[in-house]
Amino acid sequence: MENKNVIAAISLSAAVIILYSLFFQPDPEVVKKNLAKQSNEVSNTDTPSLEKNENFIKLSREEALKENDRIKFENDNIIGSISLKGATIDDLTFKDYNVELNGNESVKLLNPRNVDDGYVIESGFVTNNKNIDIPNASTLWKISGNNILKVNNPIKLSWSNNQGITFEKHISLDDQFLFTIKEKIINKSDKSYNFYSYGQIIRNELPEISGFYILHEGFLSVLDDELIEEDYDDIQEKKFTQIAQEGFVGISDKYWITSIIPQKGKEFKTTFDYKNKFRANYISTQGVEVGPNSSFEEKIQIITAAKRVNIIDGYAEKLNINKFDLVIDWGFMYFITKPLFFALDYFFKLLGNYGLAIIAVTVCIRLAFFPLANFSFKSMGKMKLLAPEMARLKELHKDDKMKLQQAMMALYKKEKVNPMSGCLPILVQIPVFFAFYKILFVTLEMRHMPFYGWIKDLSDRDPTSIFNLFGLIPWDPPSFLLIGAWPIIMGITMFIQQKLNPTPPDPIQAKIFMFFPLFLTVILAPFAAGLVIYWSFNNIFTMIQQYIVQRKMTIKTT
Repeated sequence: MENKNVIAAISLSAAVIILYSLFFQPDPEVVKKNLAKQSNEVSNTDTPSLEKNENFIKLSREEALKENDRIKFENDNIIGSISLKGATIDDLTFKDYNVELNGNESVKLLNPRNVDDGYVIESGFVTNNKNIDIPNASTLWKISGNNILKVNNPIKLSWSNNQGITFEKHISLDDQFLFTIKEKIINKSDKSYNFYSYGQIIRNELPEISGFYILHEGFLSVLDDELIEEDYDDIQEKKFTQIAQEGFVGISDKYWITSIIPQKGKEFKTTFDYKNKFRANYISTQGVEVGPNSSFEEKIQIITAAKRVNIIDGYAEKLNINKFDLVIDWGFMYFITKPLFFALDYFFKLLGNYGLAIIAVTVCIRLAFFPLANFSFKSMGKMKLLAPEMARLKELHKDDKMKLQQAMMALYKKEKVNPMSGCLPILVQIPVFFAFYKILFVTLEMRHMPFYGWIKDLSDRDPTSIFNLFGLIPWDPPSFLLIGAWPIIMGITMFIQQKLNPTPPDPIQAKIFMFFPLFLTVILAPFAAGLVIYWSFNNIFTMIQQYIVQRKMTIKTT
Protein backbone atom coordinates (compact mmCIF):
# COMPACT_ATOMS: atom_id res chain seq x y z
CA MET A 1 0.00 0.00 0.00
CA GLU A 2 2.89 2.38 0.83
CA ASN A 3 4.35 1.86 -2.62
CA LYS A 4 1.01 2.56 -4.25
CA ASN A 5 0.50 5.80 -2.38
CA VAL A 6 4.04 6.98 -2.96
CA ILE A 7 3.73 6.30 -6.69
CA ALA A 8 0.38 8.07 -6.79
CA ALA A 9 1.91 11.11 -5.11
CA ILE A 10 4.86 11.05 -7.49
CA SER A 11 2.53 10.80 -10.48
CA LEU A 12 0.48 13.80 -9.42
CA SER A 13 3.57 15.79 -8.51
CA ALA A 14 5.10 14.92 -11.87
CA ALA A 15 2.00 16.28 -13.59
CA VAL A 16 2.46 19.63 -11.87
CA ILE A 17 6.21 19.69 -12.53
CA ILE A 18 5.71 18.88 -16.21
CA LEU A 19 3.13 21.63 -16.57
CA TYR A 20 5.50 24.17 -15.05
CA SER A 21 8.38 22.96 -17.18
CA LEU A 22 6.20 23.45 -20.24
CA PHE A 23 5.47 27.04 -19.18
CA PHE A 24 8.93 28.22 -18.23
CA GLN A 25 11.44 26.01 -20.06
CA PRO A 26 11.68 25.66 -23.84
CA ASP A 27 12.23 22.27 -25.40
CA PRO A 28 16.03 21.87 -25.54
CA GLU A 29 15.80 19.81 -28.72
CA VAL A 30 13.85 22.57 -30.44
CA VAL A 31 16.39 25.15 -29.28
CA LYS A 32 19.25 22.99 -30.49
CA LYS A 33 17.58 22.43 -33.86
CA ASN A 34 16.87 26.12 -34.34
CA LEU A 35 20.42 27.12 -33.47
CA ALA A 36 21.83 24.57 -35.88
CA LYS A 37 19.47 25.70 -38.60
CA GLN A 38 20.23 29.37 -38.07
CA SER A 39 23.98 28.71 -38.15
CA ASN A 40 23.56 27.38 -41.71
CA GLU A 41 21.76 30.34 -43.21
CA VAL A 42 21.26 30.34 -46.92
CA SER A 43 23.40 32.99 -48.55
CA ASN A 44 24.19 31.62 -51.98
CA THR A 45 21.45 33.45 -53.88
CA ASP A 46 21.81 36.71 -55.77
CA THR A 47 18.25 37.90 -55.24
CA PRO A 48 17.69 41.63 -54.78
CA SER A 49 17.60 43.03 -51.29
CA LEU A 50 14.31 43.99 -49.68
CA GLU A 51 16.05 46.55 -47.49
CA LYS A 52 14.40 49.97 -47.68
CA ASN A 53 15.32 53.32 -46.24
CA GLU A 54 12.08 54.35 -44.60
CA ASN A 55 11.74 57.54 -42.60
CA PHE A 56 8.24 58.08 -41.33
CA ILE A 57 6.90 60.56 -38.84
CA LYS A 58 5.18 58.71 -36.01
CA LEU A 59 1.45 59.38 -35.88
CA SER A 60 -1.56 58.12 -33.98
CA ARG A 61 -3.60 55.43 -35.69
CA GLU A 62 -6.41 57.87 -36.51
CA GLU A 63 -3.98 60.42 -37.99
CA ALA A 64 -2.17 57.77 -40.02
CA LEU A 65 -5.42 56.51 -41.54
CA LYS A 66 -6.26 60.05 -42.68
CA GLU A 67 -2.79 60.79 -44.03
CA ASN A 68 -3.40 59.47 -47.56
CA ASP A 69 -6.16 58.06 -49.75
CA ARG A 70 -7.40 54.55 -49.04
CA ILE A 71 -9.51 51.78 -50.48
CA LYS A 72 -11.96 50.42 -47.94
CA PHE A 73 -12.73 46.71 -47.68
CA GLU A 74 -15.37 44.84 -45.73
CA ASN A 75 -17.11 41.49 -45.43
CA ASP A 76 -18.98 39.73 -42.62
CA ASN A 77 -15.78 39.09 -40.62
CA ILE A 78 -13.33 41.94 -41.19
CA ILE A 79 -13.29 45.63 -41.99
CA GLY A 80 -10.39 47.90 -42.88
CA SER A 81 -8.58 49.63 -45.70
CA ILE A 82 -5.66 49.43 -48.12
CA SER A 83 -3.35 52.43 -48.36
CA LEU A 84 -2.89 53.75 -51.89
CA LYS A 85 0.51 54.92 -50.69
CA GLY A 86 2.54 51.73 -51.12
CA ALA A 87 -0.57 49.61 -51.90
CA THR A 88 -0.17 48.18 -48.43
CA ILE A 89 -2.75 46.24 -46.40
CA ASP A 90 -2.27 48.07 -43.10
CA ASP A 91 -5.68 48.49 -41.50
CA LEU A 92 -7.68 45.43 -40.45
CA THR A 93 -10.20 44.95 -37.64
CA PHE A 94 -12.04 41.78 -36.63
CA LYS A 95 -15.77 42.45 -36.36
CA ASP A 96 -16.66 39.55 -34.08
CA TYR A 97 -13.93 39.79 -31.42
CA ASN A 98 -13.46 42.34 -28.67
CA VAL A 99 -10.25 43.10 -26.79
CA GLU A 100 -11.95 42.67 -23.40
CA LEU A 101 -14.72 40.29 -22.38
CA ASN A 102 -17.33 42.98 -21.77
CA GLY A 103 -15.68 45.72 -23.80
CA ASN A 104 -16.79 47.45 -26.99
CA GLU A 105 -13.38 47.81 -28.64
CA SER A 106 -12.88 45.34 -31.50
CA VAL A 107 -9.54 43.62 -32.03
CA LYS A 108 -7.38 45.56 -34.51
CA LEU A 109 -4.75 43.32 -36.06
CA LEU A 110 -3.07 45.55 -38.68
CA ASN A 111 -1.96 49.16 -38.23
CA PRO A 112 -0.23 51.68 -40.58
CA ARG A 113 3.57 51.54 -40.65
CA ASN A 114 3.99 55.03 -39.14
CA VAL A 115 2.11 54.03 -35.99
CA ASP A 116 4.13 52.79 -32.99
CA ASP A 117 2.64 49.30 -33.25
CA GLY A 118 2.58 49.32 -37.05
CA TYR A 119 1.81 45.93 -38.60
CA VAL A 120 1.54 45.77 -42.41
CA ILE A 121 1.54 43.40 -45.37
CA GLU A 122 3.08 44.35 -48.69
CA SER A 123 3.94 42.57 -51.92
CA GLY A 124 5.21 43.24 -55.40
CA PHE A 125 8.34 42.98 -57.53
CA VAL A 126 11.97 44.04 -57.09
CA THR A 127 14.93 44.00 -59.46
CA ASN A 128 18.72 44.15 -59.45
CA ASN A 129 18.61 46.76 -62.23
CA LYS A 130 19.20 50.08 -60.50
CA ASN A 131 18.10 52.00 -63.62
CA ILE A 132 14.48 50.88 -63.29
CA ASP A 133 11.98 52.60 -61.05
CA ILE A 134 9.86 50.12 -59.13
CA PRO A 135 7.01 50.70 -56.68
CA ASN A 136 8.00 51.16 -53.05
CA ALA A 137 6.43 52.17 -49.73
CA SER A 138 6.06 55.78 -50.89
CA THR A 139 4.56 55.03 -54.31
CA LEU A 140 1.11 56.51 -54.92
CA TRP A 141 -1.02 53.96 -56.76
CA LYS A 142 -4.09 54.77 -58.85
CA ILE A 143 -7.36 52.89 -58.65
CA SER A 144 -9.41 51.89 -61.67
CA GLY A 145 -13.09 50.95 -61.52
CA ASN A 146 -14.40 49.82 -58.14
CA ASN A 147 -13.29 51.94 -55.19
CA ILE A 148 -14.53 49.58 -52.45
CA LEU A 149 -13.23 46.03 -52.03
CA LYS A 150 -15.97 43.55 -51.15
CA VAL A 151 -16.86 39.93 -51.80
CA ASN A 152 -17.29 39.48 -55.56
CA ASN A 153 -16.23 43.09 -56.00
CA PRO A 154 -12.44 43.15 -56.69
CA ILE A 155 -10.32 46.26 -57.21
CA LYS A 156 -7.52 47.16 -59.61
CA LEU A 157 -4.50 49.32 -58.71
CA SER A 158 -1.84 50.49 -61.16
CA TRP A 159 1.37 52.52 -61.31
CA SER A 160 3.63 53.30 -64.27
CA ASN A 161 7.27 54.37 -64.33
CA ASN A 162 9.13 56.48 -66.89
CA GLN A 163 10.66 53.42 -68.57
CA GLY A 164 7.37 52.26 -70.09
CA ILE A 165 6.61 49.62 -67.46
CA THR A 166 3.24 49.40 -65.70
CA PHE A 167 2.66 47.49 -62.46
CA GLU A 168 -0.86 46.31 -61.62
CA LYS A 169 -2.50 44.70 -58.61
CA HIS A 170 -5.84 42.94 -58.94
CA ILE A 171 -7.10 42.35 -55.40
CA SER A 172 -10.11 40.25 -54.40
CA LEU A 173 -11.56 39.34 -50.99
CA ASP A 174 -13.53 36.25 -50.00
CA ASP A 175 -16.28 36.12 -47.35
CA GLN A 176 -13.85 35.29 -44.53
CA PHE A 177 -10.17 36.29 -44.27
CA LEU A 178 -8.53 35.65 -47.64
CA PHE A 179 -7.05 38.29 -49.94
CA THR A 180 -6.01 37.10 -53.42
CA ILE A 181 -3.61 39.41 -55.24
CA LYS A 182 -2.68 39.03 -58.90
CA GLU A 183 0.53 41.00 -59.43
CA LYS A 184 1.10 41.99 -63.06
CA ILE A 185 3.96 43.61 -64.98
CA ILE A 186 3.24 45.11 -68.41
CA ASN A 187 6.41 46.00 -70.33
CA LYS A 188 5.68 48.45 -73.16
CA SER A 189 9.33 49.32 -73.68
CA ASP A 190 11.72 47.85 -76.20
CA LYS A 191 13.96 46.25 -73.58
CA SER A 192 13.89 43.12 -71.43
CA TYR A 193 14.01 43.31 -67.64
CA ASN A 194 14.38 40.78 -64.82
CA PHE A 195 12.04 40.89 -61.85
CA TYR A 196 11.71 38.96 -58.60
CA SER A 197 8.39 38.65 -56.82
CA TYR A 198 8.16 39.06 -53.05
CA GLY A 199 5.77 39.28 -50.12
CA GLN A 200 6.54 40.79 -46.74
CA ILE A 201 4.99 41.14 -43.28
CA ILE A 202 6.43 43.97 -41.17
CA ARG A 203 5.77 44.47 -37.47
CA ASN A 204 7.25 47.51 -35.75
CA GLU A 205 7.19 46.35 -32.13
CA LEU A 206 7.22 43.23 -30.02
CA PRO A 207 3.54 42.52 -29.33
CA GLU A 208 2.16 41.59 -25.94
CA ILE A 209 2.55 37.83 -25.69
CA SER A 210 1.31 35.26 -23.19
CA GLY A 211 4.81 34.32 -22.02
CA PHE A 212 3.99 30.60 -21.80
CA TYR A 213 6.15 28.05 -23.55
CA ILE A 214 3.06 25.91 -24.00
CA LEU A 215 2.20 28.24 -26.89
CA HIS A 216 4.33 29.56 -29.76
CA GLU A 217 3.88 33.21 -30.66
CA GLY A 218 6.13 34.73 -33.28
CA PHE A 219 7.45 33.78 -36.71
CA LEU A 220 5.81 30.69 -38.16
CA SER A 221 6.10 28.96 -41.53
CA VAL A 222 5.88 25.60 -43.18
CA LEU A 223 8.65 25.22 -45.74
CA ASP A 224 8.83 22.00 -47.77
CA ASP A 225 6.87 20.02 -45.17
CA GLU A 226 8.96 21.39 -42.26
CA LEU A 227 7.27 23.43 -39.54
CA ILE A 228 9.39 26.48 -38.66
CA GLU A 229 8.76 28.28 -35.37
CA GLU A 230 11.03 31.15 -34.35
CA ASP A 231 10.54 33.35 -31.29
CA TYR A 232 10.87 37.13 -31.46
CA ASP A 233 13.89 37.21 -29.15
CA ASP A 234 15.71 34.57 -31.24
CA ILE A 235 15.25 36.61 -34.41
CA GLN A 236 16.46 39.75 -32.65
CA GLU A 237 19.76 37.93 -32.08
CA LYS A 238 20.16 36.17 -35.41
CA LYS A 239 18.13 36.09 -38.62
CA PHE A 240 16.76 32.93 -40.19
CA THR A 241 16.94 32.17 -43.92
CA GLN A 242 15.83 29.09 -45.85
CA ILE A 243 15.00 28.19 -49.46
CA ALA A 244 11.85 26.18 -50.19
CA GLN A 245 9.77 24.94 -53.11
CA GLU A 246 6.42 25.44 -51.40
CA GLY A 247 4.87 26.61 -48.15
CA PHE A 248 3.77 29.80 -46.46
CA VAL A 249 5.30 32.63 -44.44
CA GLY A 250 3.62 34.10 -41.38
CA ILE A 251 3.58 35.73 -37.97
CA SER A 252 1.39 34.07 -35.38
CA ASP A 253 -0.33 35.55 -32.34
CA LYS A 254 -2.20 33.54 -29.76
CA TYR A 255 -5.53 33.91 -31.54
CA TRP A 256 -4.62 35.57 -34.88
CA ILE A 257 -2.47 34.68 -37.87
CA THR A 258 -1.00 36.87 -40.63
CA SER A 259 0.35 34.81 -43.51
CA ILE A 260 1.39 34.98 -47.14
CA ILE A 261 1.21 32.01 -49.51
CA PRO A 262 3.58 32.47 -52.49
CA GLN A 263 2.86 31.41 -56.05
CA LYS A 264 2.78 27.61 -56.15
CA GLY A 265 5.45 25.72 -58.05
CA LYS A 266 8.05 28.45 -57.74
CA GLU A 267 11.15 28.31 -55.53
CA PHE A 268 11.51 31.11 -52.99
CA LYS A 269 13.77 32.21 -50.17
CA THR A 270 12.22 32.93 -46.76
CA THR A 271 13.83 35.32 -44.28
CA PHE A 272 12.95 36.25 -40.70
CA ASP A 273 14.96 39.18 -39.36
CA TYR A 274 14.95 42.20 -37.09
CA LYS A 275 16.37 45.60 -37.98
CA ASN A 276 14.46 48.09 -35.86
CA LYS A 277 11.36 46.13 -36.82
CA PHE A 278 10.38 42.49 -37.27
CA ARG A 279 10.14 41.20 -40.84
CA ALA A 280 8.92 37.91 -42.28
CA ASN A 281 9.29 37.77 -46.04
CA TYR A 282 9.86 35.64 -49.09
CA ILE A 283 11.42 36.44 -52.46
CA SER A 284 11.55 34.25 -55.57
CA THR A 285 15.02 32.84 -56.15
CA GLN A 286 14.78 32.92 -59.94
CA GLY A 287 14.13 36.19 -61.71
CA VAL A 288 11.49 36.39 -64.41
CA GLU A 289 12.49 38.06 -67.68
CA VAL A 290 9.77 40.29 -69.07
CA GLY A 291 10.54 41.03 -72.68
CA PRO A 292 9.55 44.00 -74.86
CA ASN A 293 5.80 44.47 -75.31
CA SER A 294 5.01 41.51 -73.09
CA SER A 295 3.57 40.95 -69.64
CA PHE A 296 3.91 38.66 -66.66
CA GLU A 297 1.43 37.81 -63.90
CA GLU A 298 1.80 36.04 -60.57
CA LYS A 299 -0.76 35.22 -57.88
CA ILE A 300 -0.24 35.26 -54.14
CA GLN A 301 -2.69 34.73 -51.30
CA ILE A 302 -2.82 36.53 -47.96
CA ILE A 303 -4.68 35.15 -44.96
CA THR A 304 -5.16 37.45 -41.98
CA ALA A 305 -7.43 35.31 -39.87
CA ALA A 306 -8.93 34.69 -36.50
CA LYS A 307 -7.64 31.19 -35.72
CA ARG A 308 -10.95 29.34 -35.57
CA VAL A 309 -10.40 25.65 -36.25
CA ASN A 310 -12.99 25.31 -39.01
CA ILE A 311 -11.65 28.43 -40.75
CA ILE A 312 -8.00 27.37 -40.63
CA ASP A 313 -8.71 23.75 -41.59
CA GLY A 314 -10.99 24.98 -44.38
CA TYR A 315 -8.27 27.14 -45.92
CA ALA A 316 -5.71 24.35 -45.55
CA GLU A 317 -7.95 22.03 -47.57
CA LYS A 318 -9.47 24.50 -50.02
CA LEU A 319 -6.19 26.18 -50.98
CA ASN A 320 -4.12 23.00 -50.57
CA ILE A 321 -1.72 24.65 -48.10
CA ASN A 322 0.41 21.93 -46.56
CA LYS A 323 0.15 21.85 -42.73
CA PHE A 324 -1.59 25.20 -42.55
CA ASP A 325 -3.70 23.75 -39.73
CA LEU A 326 -0.57 23.92 -37.55
CA VAL A 327 -0.92 27.71 -37.24
CA ILE A 328 -3.09 26.63 -34.30
CA ASP A 329 -0.53 25.34 -31.83
CA TRP A 330 -1.95 21.94 -30.91
CA GLY A 331 1.33 20.92 -29.31
CA PHE A 332 3.28 17.69 -29.29
CA MET A 333 0.15 15.74 -28.27
CA TYR A 334 -1.63 16.79 -31.49
CA PHE A 335 -3.08 13.30 -31.86
CA ILE A 336 -4.97 13.72 -28.55
CA THR A 337 -5.58 17.45 -28.42
CA LYS A 338 -7.28 17.98 -31.79
CA PRO A 339 -9.68 14.98 -31.56
CA LEU A 340 -10.54 16.11 -28.03
CA PHE A 341 -11.36 19.57 -29.37
CA PHE A 342 -13.66 18.10 -32.02
CA ALA A 343 -15.43 16.10 -29.30
CA LEU A 344 -15.90 19.30 -27.27
CA ASP A 345 -17.12 21.17 -30.32
CA TYR A 346 -19.62 18.40 -31.10
CA PHE A 347 -21.14 18.54 -27.63
CA PHE A 348 -21.10 22.36 -27.73
CA LYS A 349 -23.25 22.29 -30.86
CA LEU A 350 -25.50 19.74 -29.14
CA LEU A 351 -25.76 21.41 -25.71
CA GLY A 352 -25.05 25.07 -26.50
CA ASN A 353 -22.44 25.59 -23.77
CA TYR A 354 -18.75 24.67 -23.69
CA GLY A 355 -18.92 24.07 -19.92
CA LEU A 356 -21.59 21.43 -20.47
CA ALA A 357 -19.53 20.09 -23.36
CA ILE A 358 -16.55 19.67 -21.00
CA ILE A 359 -18.74 17.70 -18.58
CA ALA A 360 -20.12 15.55 -21.41
CA VAL A 361 -16.60 14.76 -22.70
CA THR A 362 -15.55 13.94 -19.13
CA VAL A 363 -18.37 11.40 -18.96
CA CYS A 364 -17.25 9.89 -22.28
CA ILE A 365 -13.66 9.61 -21.04
CA ARG A 366 -14.84 7.95 -17.82
CA LEU A 367 -16.89 5.46 -19.86
CA ALA A 368 -13.97 4.75 -22.20
CA PHE A 369 -11.70 3.89 -19.26
CA PHE A 370 -14.44 2.32 -17.15
CA PRO A 371 -12.95 -1.24 -17.22
CA LEU A 372 -9.49 0.04 -16.33
CA ALA A 373 -10.83 2.17 -13.48
CA ASN A 374 -13.01 -0.71 -12.25
CA PHE A 375 -9.99 -3.00 -12.07
CA SER A 376 -8.05 -0.32 -10.23
CA PHE A 377 -10.84 0.38 -7.72
CA LYS A 378 -11.30 -3.31 -6.99
CA SER A 379 -7.62 -3.59 -6.24
CA MET A 380 -7.75 -0.49 -4.05
CA GLY A 381 -10.81 -1.89 -2.30
CA LYS A 382 -8.95 -5.08 -1.52
CA MET A 383 -6.05 -3.01 -0.24
CA LYS A 384 -8.45 -1.18 2.07
CA LEU A 385 -9.85 -4.49 3.37
CA LEU A 386 -6.32 -5.76 3.92
CA ALA A 387 -5.33 -2.70 5.96
CA PRO A 388 -5.71 -4.43 9.38
CA GLU A 389 -3.62 -7.41 8.24
CA MET A 390 -0.97 -5.12 6.78
CA ALA A 391 -0.82 -3.16 10.02
CA ARG A 392 -0.38 -6.45 11.93
CA LEU A 393 2.50 -7.51 9.63
CA LYS A 394 4.15 -4.14 10.04
CA GLU A 395 4.03 -4.44 13.80
CA LEU A 396 5.21 -8.06 13.67
CA HIS A 397 8.25 -7.29 11.48
CA LYS A 398 8.95 -3.72 12.57
CA ASP A 399 12.60 -4.51 13.16
CA ASP A 400 13.20 -6.44 9.92
CA LYS A 401 12.30 -4.58 6.75
CA MET A 402 13.32 -7.47 4.51
CA LYS A 403 10.90 -9.88 6.22
CA LEU A 404 8.20 -7.19 6.15
CA GLN A 405 8.57 -6.79 2.39
CA GLN A 406 8.48 -10.54 1.88
CA ALA A 407 5.38 -10.87 4.05
CA MET A 408 3.67 -8.03 2.17
CA MET A 409 4.45 -9.60 -1.22
CA ALA A 410 3.17 -12.94 -0.03
CA LEU A 411 -0.06 -11.27 1.14
CA TYR A 412 -0.49 -9.49 -2.20
CA LYS A 413 0.05 -12.76 -4.07
CA LYS A 414 -2.35 -14.69 -1.87
CA GLU A 415 -5.14 -12.10 -2.16
CA LYS A 416 -4.36 -11.37 -5.86
CA VAL A 417 -3.81 -7.68 -5.24
CA ASN A 418 -1.64 -5.41 -7.40
CA PRO A 419 -0.49 -2.38 -5.36
CA MET A 420 0.49 -0.58 -8.56
CA SER A 421 -2.99 -0.71 -10.13
CA GLY A 422 -4.18 2.38 -8.30
CA CYS A 423 -1.78 4.47 -10.37
CA LEU A 424 -3.27 3.52 -13.74
CA PRO A 425 -6.24 5.96 -13.71
CA ILE A 426 -3.89 8.76 -12.64
CA LEU A 427 -1.45 8.04 -15.46
CA VAL A 428 -4.31 7.98 -17.98
CA GLN A 429 -5.65 11.33 -16.75
CA ILE A 430 -2.34 13.20 -17.12
CA PRO A 431 -2.27 13.41 -20.98
CA VAL A 432 -5.99 14.23 -21.03
CA PHE A 433 -5.35 16.98 -18.46
CA PHE A 434 -2.60 18.43 -20.67
CA ALA A 435 -4.83 18.23 -23.76
CA PHE A 436 -7.72 20.00 -22.00
CA TYR A 437 -5.39 22.76 -20.85
CA LYS A 438 -3.94 23.17 -24.34
CA ILE A 439 -7.41 23.46 -25.87
CA LEU A 440 -8.59 26.00 -23.32
CA PHE A 441 -5.41 28.03 -23.68
CA VAL A 442 -4.94 28.19 -27.45
CA THR A 443 -8.31 27.79 -29.19
CA LEU A 444 -10.23 30.90 -30.09
CA GLU A 445 -13.50 28.98 -29.71
CA MET A 446 -12.98 28.89 -25.92
CA ARG A 447 -12.15 32.60 -25.65
CA HIS A 448 -14.81 34.56 -23.73
CA MET A 449 -17.13 31.51 -23.58
CA PRO A 450 -19.26 31.45 -20.40
CA PHE A 451 -20.38 28.63 -18.15
CA TYR A 452 -23.04 29.32 -15.52
CA GLY A 453 -23.05 31.69 -12.56
CA TRP A 454 -19.86 33.67 -12.08
CA ILE A 455 -17.79 31.96 -14.82
CA LYS A 456 -17.93 34.32 -17.79
CA ASP A 457 -14.81 33.01 -19.58
CA LEU A 458 -13.88 29.32 -19.46
CA SER A 459 -10.41 30.11 -20.82
CA ASP A 460 -9.63 32.41 -17.89
CA ARG A 461 -9.20 31.72 -14.16
CA ASP A 462 -12.10 31.68 -11.70
CA PRO A 463 -12.41 35.40 -10.84
CA THR A 464 -13.76 34.88 -7.30
CA SER A 465 -11.73 34.55 -4.11
CA ILE A 466 -12.33 32.99 -0.73
CA PHE A 467 -10.34 35.86 0.82
CA ASN A 468 -13.12 38.37 0.13
CA LEU A 469 -15.84 35.76 0.74
CA PHE A 470 -16.50 35.49 -2.99
CA GLY A 471 -17.34 39.16 -3.39
CA LEU A 472 -19.27 39.75 -0.18
CA ILE A 473 -16.41 41.86 1.19
CA PRO A 474 -15.72 44.97 -0.99
CA TRP A 475 -12.01 44.27 -1.48
CA ASP A 476 -10.02 43.15 -4.50
CA PRO A 477 -7.39 40.63 -3.36
CA PRO A 478 -4.03 40.46 -5.18
CA SER A 479 -3.77 37.80 -7.87
CA PHE A 480 -1.95 35.28 -5.67
CA LEU A 481 -4.94 35.30 -3.30
CA LEU A 482 -7.50 34.66 -6.05
CA ILE A 483 -8.46 31.17 -4.99
CA GLY A 484 -11.95 30.89 -6.44
CA ALA A 485 -15.01 28.80 -5.78
CA TRP A 486 -14.35 26.19 -8.47
CA PRO A 487 -10.75 25.48 -7.35
CA ILE A 488 -12.15 25.03 -3.82
CA ILE A 489 -14.86 22.68 -5.14
CA MET A 490 -12.12 20.73 -6.91
CA GLY A 491 -10.06 20.57 -3.69
CA ILE A 492 -13.06 19.30 -1.72
CA THR A 493 -13.76 16.57 -4.29
CA MET A 494 -10.12 15.50 -4.11
CA PHE A 495 -10.29 15.39 -0.30
CA ILE A 496 -13.46 13.24 -0.35
CA GLN A 497 -11.96 10.99 -3.03
CA GLN A 498 -8.90 10.55 -0.86
CA LYS A 499 -11.08 9.33 2.01
CA LEU A 500 -12.27 6.48 -0.21
CA ASN A 501 -8.69 5.30 -0.68
CA PRO A 502 -6.79 3.14 1.81
CA THR A 503 -5.27 5.20 4.61
CA PRO A 504 -1.46 5.05 4.70
CA PRO A 505 -0.24 3.25 7.85
CA ASP A 506 2.58 5.77 8.20
CA PRO A 507 1.24 8.86 10.11
CA ILE A 508 3.64 11.24 8.33
CA GLN A 509 2.65 9.89 4.95
CA ALA A 510 -1.02 10.21 5.91
CA LYS A 511 -0.53 13.90 6.80
CA ILE A 512 1.21 14.56 3.50
CA PHE A 513 -1.68 13.02 1.61
CA MET A 514 -4.16 15.04 3.66
CA PHE A 515 -2.32 18.21 2.62
CA PHE A 516 -2.16 17.28 -1.08
CA PRO A 517 -5.71 18.47 -2.05
CA LEU A 518 -4.96 21.87 -0.52
CA PHE A 519 -1.66 22.01 -2.39
CA LEU A 520 -3.30 21.29 -5.76
CA THR A 521 -6.11 23.76 -5.01
CA VAL A 522 -3.57 26.57 -4.67
CA ILE A 523 -1.52 25.37 -7.68
CA LEU A 524 -4.51 25.04 -10.02
CA ALA A 525 -6.34 28.21 -8.91
CA PRO A 526 -4.72 30.37 -11.66
CA PHE A 527 -5.53 27.80 -14.36
CA ALA A 528 -8.43 28.12 -16.81
CA ALA A 529 -11.79 27.67 -15.11
CA GLY A 530 -12.77 25.10 -17.74
CA LEU A 531 -9.84 22.92 -16.73
CA VAL A 532 -10.76 23.11 -13.04
CA ILE A 533 -14.38 22.27 -13.88
CA TYR A 534 -13.18 19.22 -15.84
CA TRP A 535 -11.01 18.05 -12.94
CA SER A 536 -13.84 18.59 -10.43
CA PHE A 537 -16.39 16.55 -12.38
CA ASN A 538 -13.79 13.91 -13.15
CA ASN A 539 -13.26 13.57 -9.39
CA ILE A 540 -17.02 13.36 -8.79
CA PHE A 541 -17.52 10.63 -11.40
CA THR A 542 -14.48 8.80 -10.06
CA MET A 543 -15.86 8.91 -6.52
CA ILE A 544 -19.23 7.54 -7.62
CA GLN A 545 -17.63 4.63 -9.46
CA GLN A 546 -15.17 3.97 -6.65
CA TYR A 547 -17.89 4.07 -3.97
CA ILE A 548 -20.09 1.59 -5.87
CA VAL A 549 -17.20 -0.84 -6.44
CA GLN A 550 -16.00 -0.71 -2.84
CA ARG A 551 -19.52 -1.01 -1.43
CA LYS A 552 -20.12 -4.16 -3.47
CA MET A 553 -16.87 -5.61 -2.14
CA THR A 554 -17.81 -4.76 1.43
CA ILE A 555 -21.21 -6.44 1.06
CA LYS A 556 -19.57 -9.58 -0.37
CA THR A 557 -17.11 -9.84 2.51
CA THR A 558 -19.86 -9.46 5.11
